[in-house]
Amino acid sequence: MKKLILISAFSLFSAPVLVSCQGGKENTGDKTEEVAIQSDLDFRPNFHFTPDSGWMNDPNGMFYLDGTYHLFFQHNPDDNVWGPMHWGHATSTDLITWEEQPIALEPDEHGTIFSGSAVVDHNNTSGLGDGNTPPVIAIFTYHDAEAADAGEDDFQTQGIAYSLDKGQTWTKYEQNPVLPNPGIKDFRDPKVNWYEEDQKWVMALAVQDHISFYSSPNLLEWERESDFGQNMGAHGGVWECPDLFRMTVEETGEEKWVLLVSINPGGPNGGSATQYFVGDFNGTTFTPDESLNKIGEEHDYWIDFGKDNYAGVTWSNIPETDGRDIFIGWMSNWQYANEVPTEQWRSTMTVPRNLKLKTDGDSYKIYSSPVKELDKYIVNTIEKREMQVSEGTAITTDSINLAKAHLTFDITNLEDKTYEFALLNSVGDTLKFGYDHNDKQFYVNRKNSGLTGFSETFTEKKSTATRTSKSENLPVEIILDKTSIELFYDNGETVMTEIFFPRRPFETLKVVGDDSFIIENVKINQLTLN
Repeated sequence: MKKLILISAFSLFSAPVLVSCQGGKENTGDKTEEVAIQSDLDFRPNFHFTPDSGWMNDPNGMFYLDGTYHLFFQHNPDDNVWGPMHWGHATSTDLITWEEQPIALEPDEHGTIFSGSAVVDHNNTSGLGDGNTPPVIAIFTYHDAEAADAGEDDFQTQGIAYSLDKGQTWTKYEQNPVLPNPGIKDFRDPKVNWYEEDQKWVMALAVQDHISFYSSPNLLEWERESDFGQNMGAHGGVWECPDLFRMTVEETGEEKWVLLVSINPGGPNGGSATQYFVGDFNGTTFTPDESLNKIGEEHDYWIDFGKDNYAGVTWSNIPETDGRDIFIGWMSNWQYANEVPTEQWRSTMTVPRNLKLKTDGDSYKIYSSPVKELDKYIVNTIEKREMQVSEGTAITTDSINLAKAHLTFDITNLEDKTYEFALLNSVGDTLKFGYDHNDKQFYVNRKNSGLTGFSETFTEKKSTATRTSKSENLPVEIILDKTSIELFYDNGETVMTEIFFPRRPFETLKVVGDDSFIIENVKINQLTLN
């Protein structure tokens, strides 16, 4: 049965089960008190996608067609922890309000359905079309759990399915798998795009510690072209969920190629995160920009420095008249994703974002911003040209519901001090974030943000990100949705996304700390989805 997720955002659920998926040990101590407090809370967000029920992780298979955005996702419909993977499915006409659809792909004799992508085969290169409607082709990883448990190495293969009704129903290809495994344990997450110059499809595939590129004239027969990444970027964990796509540099109009690679663990603040590389691609080989040829801790090109944006990829088939590179990520972290205090459902997607590529000295950098479609849900705006703020100054008023708000302001004439803000509620929960200009660091501290005892790694340290902009002014953009904050600094040059679980909704945004300062161009937008 279809369900309009956002309209029913205030439904309640029961307290979480006191069983950890790791080792099956019972949680005790402070967690019992937390569960009692949490039993009457609703953590489902107002305008970020969540499944109606069950587990969700990686977004995959996203495409746009005839006015509809399709979002598929890793899904366990029978439990709220990771398990046998299906492709869940949701659709939207504006990227904000999502309608959950029936499950698209279910496990079969080849295995469960891991991450992948989907493309519109406009020229019917696959021959799977009916002569009238271009087929939509899903390319995904089969995961044979029995073979993996038996100690075999070739338990992941690539399969396809096709749809002749614009993604509503799917037929598995009879001759799956289309790309057998050569004997590699981690061989997964195919992201496919059309390479116009050579009239062929190109696949980026995650292979242990690198990305392998394959090509095909028809999506059915694949040939390995090259490898990238063994000695580049961050290597704290397995490489996953690649995405290769063209981008136009804002200032110069030149064309570059961007490769997203998610890694777990190894993120800049622990656990899961998504790095990126900028370079050139000739249909066979990806060559990174020389300034990005960095290894380990020196590598600082991350799509998001917060703890909770992982496995993100972009939509395919976005019209040229639109021209955007639209991205969405999984808003969680493998350090604690199976343990967060929700029961009926688990996990949320980030707000969709528009990616832009800009020059950064002699290199390039990706900037992110919330999609413009969010603006149509603004119902009230408070604006102030200038505010002198100090300890205890409230940025928001009682008329603003911080469970669904969009804020922007500029901190002007930066000095060597800390600019700190806090979200607060009536029971003492506090989420702190800000910028230390002495150390040139942004930070988020959720140590006292509410329910935190479900995982030691949730609050083991505050998250930080180094500011690279040299500007004396700091533009700040904040997206708040009940249990998440998405911070876009310096017009999206640095982004930090984090989730939290307050015992009561946050009611006030205040300035904390001893220093006074001025913020300008304050705009507080109240959002609604009713």
